[in-house]
Formats: sequence, C-alpha cells, structure tokens
Amino acid sequence: MRVAVVGATGLVGGVMLKLLEERNFPLQMLIPVASERSAGKAIKYGGQSVLVITPAEAVALKPDLALFSAGGEISLKWAKRFTEAGSVVIDNSSAWRMDPEIPLVVPEVNGDSILASHKLIANPNCSTIQMILALAPLHREYGIRRVVVSTYQSVTGTGVKAVRQLEDERQGISGEKAYDHVIDKNCIPQCDVFTPNGYTKEEMKLVNETRKILNDDSLAVTATAVRVPVAGGHSESVNVEFSRDYTIEAIRTILSQTPGIIVLDDPASNQYPMPAMSEGKDEVFVGRIRRDESAQNTVNMWIVADNLRKGAATNTIQIAEYMLEKGLI
Repeated sequence: MRVAVVGATGLVGGVMLKLLEERNFPLQMLIPVASERSAGKAIKYGGQSVLVITPAEAVALKPDLALFSAGGEISLKWAKRFTEAGSVVIDNSSAWRMDPEIPLVVPEVNGDSILASHKLIANPNCSTIQMILALAPLHREYGIRRVVVSTYQSVTGTGVKAVRQLEDERQGISGEKAYDHVIDKNCIPQCDVFTPNGYTKEEMKLVNETRKILNDDSLAVTATAVRVPVAGGHSESVNVEFSRDYTIEAIRTILSQTPGIIVLDDPASNQYPMPAMSEGKDEVFVGRIRRDESAQNTVNMWIVADNLRKGAATNTIQIAEYMLEKGLI
C-alpha cells in the first residue's frame, strides 16, 4: 500500500508518521507531502530518509491512501484531486466535516457510517472527538437532551507558531506571535475566529459536529472554548442532561467498558485526569463524574485527551485501520 501524508512537516503530520510506524500500519511506500517550500527536505521513517514532495507530485504517484493534515485550504484544493486519482482520503481539516455527503467519523462511535462508495472521509475536530467518545454510549443508554461544554485547549491545537510563542514568553524572548494576546500565565477565551452569532468557529464545531456524529439534530449543545498555557492535551468540563435518570455507578461502568476510554475518578486520593498525564497517549480520560445537584437527570464530567493523538492523528489512522479491516481500502 502506498500512503501519502499531506502536511508531513507539521505538528499533526509528524505524529501521524510516528503512529504509522508505532502501529505497524501495512504500507509499502510512504509518500511525505508538504508545500513547495518544504519539498526536498528529508524526514526519517522506518530508519530511512524519505524526501518530501509536493501535492502535485504525490497525486501523480496515485497513492492508495492519503492522510491530510495541512489545513482547510489545502484540503479544499487537493483532496478531491487525490480521490479522482484513485486514493482514499481521510482529512483532518474542517473543510469537509459538515458536507452531508461525507461521513464524519470516530471509529468507536460511527465507523459503520463509512460505505464502500465513500472515498473522502472527514476526521472531527480534536475537542469533538474526545467529548463524543464519552457522550455516545451515554446517549444510547439515557438519551442526551443538552450538553454544556467548556474547553481548556492546549497551544498545540493552534500549531508550531503557538508553541513557540508560549516558549518565547516563558523565556522572556520577543518573537513571532500566534495569538493577539500573551498566552503564558493567561487564558484566552477565543479559539479560532468569531462568527456572527458571537461564538467562535471552534465552539460551533463542537455544536454541529456532535449533532452530525450522533445523528441527532435535536440535540442541544452550547460551548465555550478557551486557550490555556498548556503544551499538550485538551481538557473539557462537560455538563450533560439526560432524558432519564441514572446512577453514578452505572455511568462509571458504561464508560469503563467503552473502548478507548480510561475512567480515572477517585477524589478521595486526588485521582482525576490532567493534560500532563494524557500527553503521548491514545486514550480519552474521564473523571470528576458527579451528579449536578442543580438540575434533574444531569451529570458533570471532566474529559482529557492528547489533542495531537486521539484528537487528530490517532483517530485518522484508526479510520484507515477500520476501512482496511472492512475491505474499504
């Protein structure tokens, strides 16, 4: 199998390459792809040096699979050129997520939405993935009516420039800025740009993507997304109202039995998820599970995951693995 990684020199692209190797993905030829500016650079894979090429050169090679993580503009320009060349494309940008003809997939939740006719599959937003993994089994059991989520998102979600800004500020260095404000020792209540309704694009992704993945347009979701001075891992405070009552013990059991989730919820010994413990891991961690005493049939949870792995690269490769298993590639 010939596998192209489009955006191979970026943060998520680098993690994709690492995971392809870690998970022994069955490829015979790796095709690292980036902009013309990065073309000709060498990257390491499988103990060998592989040269980065441009999207045009990669399309000409007709890869069997193309994993995209180079931003929405690149995906809009090149994704369908790859599918027209015979590739299956799994796209990590927001470009195709809300297209009704394109499945938006978290394999543990709705892998069966991918059909043989689908040659372009969308990977959800990082914040959506970790939340939906916990919400989906609870929705099946209790019927979710409303979700209120506040996110605490790592600078790695913005990219290399944001990581450098945080590092520069901590060292007292004046450098290139990814944000309009200082991020070190600060919280910025803006992830992505604002939309006309006063919410940011990131917040609306949580609303719209959750409804699409759970196939429930009636689901009430509201979000506040905040950037925090953390170098790896997104955290979320999630308040969930159900149609039916529940017990905390039952919720812990359901989540503990959900593939990809680790329940870490022992307040007596100060055990709960934190971004530092999620870094470099593929699981989603859930804790601080407690009844909302101000509302009927409502629970609070704290959900943490590595946004570069399960929130992006891992989920992308899991989609590819699912498609291979089902004979869709």
